[in-house]
Amino acid sequence: METSPTTQKKFRWWFLLAPVLLVGGLIWFNSSHPQQEVYTVQRHDFIQTVVASGRVETPHRIDLGSQITAQVLQVPVMEGQQVSKGQLLIVLDARESEALLAQAELQIAQAEAKLRQLREVDAPVAEQSLRQAMVTRDTVRSQHQRQQDLFKRGFIGQAALDESQKNLEVAEAALQVAVRHAAGTAPKGSDTALALATLETARASAAAARARVSYTRISAPADGVLIARQVEPGDLVQAGKILMTLSPQATPQLVVQIDEKSMRHLQTGQAAVASLDAFPEQRFPAKLVYINPAVNAQTGAVTVKLDVLKVPAEMRQDMTASVDIQVASHPQALLIDSAAIREPYSREPWVMLVSNGKAEKRVIRTGASAGGQTEVLQGLVQGDQVLSAQSAVKAGERVRIAAP
Repeated sequence: METSPTTQKKFRWWFLLAPVLLVGGLIWFNSSHPQQEVYTVQRHDFIQTVVASGRVETPHRIDLGSQITAQVLQVPVMEGQQVSKGQLLIVLDARESEALLAQAELQIAQAEAKLRQLREVDAPVAEQSLRQAMVTRDTVRSQHQRQQDLFKRGFIGQAALDESQKNLEVAEAALQVAVRHAAGTAPKGSDTALALATLETARASAAAARARVSYTRISAPADGVLIARQVEPGDLVQAGKILMTLSPQATPQLVVQIDEKSMRHLQTGQAAVASLDAFPEQRFPAKLVYINPAVNAQTGAVTVKLDVLKVPAEMRQDMTASVDIQVASHPQALLIDSAAIREPYSREPWVMLVSNGKAEKRVIRTGASAGGQTEVLQGLVQGDQVLSAQSAVKAGERVRIAAP
């Protein structure tokens, strides 16, 4: 059957127009449906971590200061220097303290001499005086008895008898004095006790003076590093003023602040990996050893401490450190990029799933999150593809997936 020239002309126009229409349709579809990046649900071993930053600290620091007011003569160490226990750090002027010590030692010598005199001279003399007073009292008593007999016979008068009675009373009083004197100079007597107390007081004064002399030489109480020095030779230092700060040799710790929302994941003994901000490429192991039971009301953070298990040579006091605390391990967990989850903190987080070329809203149940990934407990399977939470594609719309 032959076609007319008019029909042939129409077919030619159609064949020429069809590609143009096809290309135009594709351009319109692509412009109205831009390509979308997707995240693929995959299975991997997943370690949940809590990330925080803090500072390097030793378990304690020692502030060193003077216990007396004196002038500084020498400071034979420098800031940052490693020192040993007992090493001399500061020398103060000791002349006044040494003079006080000499005076106290002289008081000891005087007290000892007084005690020796009491034992070697006063006590024997008092004992001899007591014996003599007893003999005198006995003699006067015998004489008084004879005087009484003579008075009864009428050989003497009342005046002679009264004189005899007076002599007896004087002898007995002298005896009482001798008794008390001998008792006081005895080993357990009051005079001996007073002499001993004076000696002990002098010895205590000497001990205090000796300690004051020792305060003029300030030494390191432990091995460590001097991290601060605020004293120079010639300074007049006051008692109680901090002159140096010593960081003792001990296992360094990382003191970090963690959001209170993560407290439920933390337990002492958990392993961690840390790095110094100054040397981020060098990572070292640590262990969580302390969780402060109190939460900072202003920041909503809790303080935790980690022991450094392998101390880097570059580590210094107060360096900033970053820490990843491993709080849980989930082998072959179903994971999705956290950037795909919408309303992640709501009761029903959801994603926009790509199913048969169209967008579909899918509610999911999530688990742990770390490192930009979130564990999916329900709602997705391995291999599912979901759109970014920033995508404007609505449910039911067709989706063009960008090439990986």
